[in-house]
Amino acid sequence: MKAYIFPGQGAQFSGMGKDLYENSAVAKELFEKANDILGFRITDIMFEGTAEELKETKVTQPAVFLHSVILAKILEDFCPEMVAGHSLGEFSALVANGALSFEDGLKLVSQRAIAMQKACEITPSTMAAVLNLDDKIVEDICASIDGVVVAANYNCPGQLVISGEYKAVELACEKMKEAGAKRALILPVGGAFHSPMMEPAREELAAAIEATTFSTPICPVYQNVTASAVSDANEIKKNLIIQLTAPVKWTQSVQQMIKDGATSFTEVGPGKVLVGLVNKIDREVETISA
Repeated sequence: MKAYIFPGQGAQFSGMGKDLYENSAVAKELFEKANDILGFRITDIMFEGTAEELKETKVTQPAVFLHSVILAKILEDFCPEMVAGHSLGEFSALVANGALSFEDGLKLVSQRAIAMQKACEITPSTMAAVLNLDDKIVEDICASIDGVVVAANYNCPGQLVISGEYKAVELACEKMKEAGAKRALILPVGGAFHSPMMEPAREELAAAIEATTFSTPICPVYQNVTASAVSDANEIKKNLIIQLTAPVKWTQSVQQMIKDGATSFTEVGPGKVLVGLVNKIDREVETISA
């Protein structure tokens, strides 16, 4: 079975999508539609902007979404039997499998980015990558810290990201190193994504998601929150809302997709981060970068 996977924030690069715009009439039309929906020319920033300009959350999230979704729409033989996306990438996956329209997906991603940006400004918060430490030890250390710090991204065995209040994350990093972590490194991100710190953003996004029409998809999506196949439109909505404050179970999602019959994983969007993670989760499975 063919699985298609879609990257999240952090995969962006200057010049992303320019080749699609220049070589495909369908892509050009969709990019221009996106400029109209967003009310600014995101294509100018994607094609010519600096890394710094692209890093702004309100730009990054729609940019990665657009690159992924438009690439999926112009791929030959695009016929997914299962899809998944990492964090923001879940919205790309839901457009790719027909649960969301292009326009509604873009509007939700834009609203999500702005809501997350606002939540980041309330309390100093951050994320940190922890390498070569057992998941259970990471979870136990987080639970022992006074303050908000949680496991946020289960990326692959031995690579976990924690998220929370700045001081709590710093303290957790020290304890992780003492416990034998190869690295525990604060990441250059705007705030504590996938943690309780995103509650104000979750509330704001919930209203937007509830007001959006979701259709029955052509194939199941393996959602970050459940790490299992979901095809029911109402369940998809519910899990998308929870996603902002819950961990991304990427390792578990990929393992479940393989268990359910995935024989190849094609990453659709900027970068090759996800195929790298899939290879670390299971070396036997075929990986392709679209």
